[in-house]
Amino acid sequence: MTYILGLNAYHGDASACILLNGELIAAVEEERYRRIKHWAGFPSKAIEYCLREAGVSFSEVDHVAINRDPKANLLKKFGFTLKQRPELNLLISRLKNARDWSSLEDEIVKKFPRDTVKAKFHYVEHHLAHLGSAHLVSPFKESVVVSVDGFGDFASAAWGVGRDRIIEVADKIYFPHSLGIFYQALTQYIGFPHYGDEYKVMGLAPYGEPKFMPEMRRIVILQEGGTFQLATEYFRHHREKVEYEWDGCSPKVGKLYSDALEELFGPARRADEPLTQRHMDIARSIQAMYEEAFFYLLNSLHHRYGIDNLSLAGGCAMNSVANGKVTRMTPFNKVYVQSAAGDAGGAIGAAFVVHYETSKLERSFVMDHAYWGPQYTNKELHFHIDKLRIELEKQGCSIVQLDDEDELCEKSARAIADGQVVGWFQGRMEWGPRSLGNRSILCDPRRADMKDILNLKIKRRESFRPFAPSILREKVVEWFEIDDDVPFMMKVFPFKEEVRTQVPAVTHADGSGRLQTVYKETNPRYYHLITVFERLTGVPIVLNTSFNENEPVVCRPEEALDCFLRTKMDVLVLGNYFISRA
Repeated sequence: MTYILGLNAYHGDASACILLNGELIAAVEEERYRRIKHWAGFPSKAIEYCLREAGVSFSEVDHVAINRDPKANLLKKFGFTLKQRPELNLLISRLKNARDWSSLEDEIVKKFPRDTVKAKFHYVEHHLAHLGSAHLVSPFKESVVVSVDGFGDFASAAWGVGRDRIIEVADKIYFPHSLGIFYQALTQYIGFPHYGDEYKVMGLAPYGEPKFMPEMRRIVILQEGGTFQLATEYFRHHREKVEYEWDGCSPKVGKLYSDALEELFGPARRADEPLTQRHMDIARSIQAMYEEAFFYLLNSLHHRYGIDNLSLAGGCAMNSVANGKVTRMTPFNKVYVQSAAGDAGGAIGAAFVVHYETSKLERSFVMDHAYWGPQYTNKELHFHIDKLRIELEKQGCSIVQLDDEDELCEKSARAIADGQVVGWFQGRMEWGPRSLGNRSILCDPRRADMKDILNLKIKRRESFRPFAPSILREKVVEWFEIDDDVPFMMKVFPFKEEVRTQVPAVTHADGSGRLQTVYKETNPRYYHLITVFERLTGVPIVLNTSFNENEPVVCRPEEALDCFLRTKMDVLVLGNYFISRA
């Protein structure tokens, strides 16, 4: 038996996973335990969970795979330094970051003092780990593999071909050129300064028009062969020290854009200033420019390789709007994006790369669901309910245990159909940023006022941000213009025009939805619930949003109960317990 521990450490979305003989056993992001969004640092809690789930100590781990190699692309780093002569502070910052990674083995020994660490450590180049996290767990024997993100190991993109268990990396785009940095810098410019705020630009874009494309094309310049460059005068990251905080906190990134960008577009929006139509038009133009460069690269790669399957990874593969257009805008006809396509997923990619480097086993594992996190027995759930029983009763809550599956789903579906906001806490927690029916808040998609109700009762977020539809897989063709598998909510597709008015709460301003296809085989209880909801309403869709309130998605039952008690949620279905407010 061979155990491989995969890690994403000292970077945003720190995470861990564990494999046994090439089969994934567990995977989780550190933020779920630390309760700090995108937590960066050493993922000790995630490691502890993975070891616990596997039933082993660190002494029994054979290999540790890390999704970064400080020695990668050294010639490119030296060449850039000699040619560009960046500020001394920038060089010192990079050296410190490399030291953090080189001390990783010491950190493990310190965190697990009772174990004798025998594992061999493997440092996997950042983008190879991303590519591995896509192709090596995909259903494809052969695929074009593409990784696009901000930066990792001095590169921002890489591509090649995955054939069975081997990935051949053909080329990369190196620092300072990056579509991820372009998107993040412009996200900051229109007043969304936090790490991971790019999804807000995607949500805002449908309200605007791409009126700023001439300016965008001055910033991102397409090159021969499908590649791109940034006009570096509009950015700071390549010559000045941009403030980064990656250790023991939510990542913080300083201003990435230069004064030249404000000369091009005018003054940046402050976070407290209202959003205007101009900002919406800029958001639409940012998204359009990203798509233009992205599809330019993909079309070039399809022409080069003639392979119809595409495996995507990297932070930019979280751009579900672009992902949903791939089969329309390129010749690729199948696209796989796993549920943690960003840096968290690099832990899985590194682990599988090492697995295939160190074993002769054939590829067998396919990630067709995201349920790799912790789960809790009804006995454990009962314990946590008991601890808060007085507070629950004080708020007028009734607590009923429903061990009959049909009765539980019937009662829950009726609550949703009656317009109630239902917290749904079931089984193993999802891997990746999306709630996919185990740590979700569920509502009726037919109610036009449901977005406002959710934002008032629970989410307290920007009104322009959409909510997602979870749909029975076999019903997709009846409701969407494209029939596809989307188990991880990683693609946005247009609803059919004639059904949009039936589900206004999950139909975005441009008529689209970021759907999740639900399968009886991978989540039977969630599938059962939606089936009952369809019987009651004629609609095979529920509104699904993450179970949280401006915090990481809930992980443990005590967090679900706390979120229920401090918000105006109507119902909490905690395992087999149905808790409702009077």
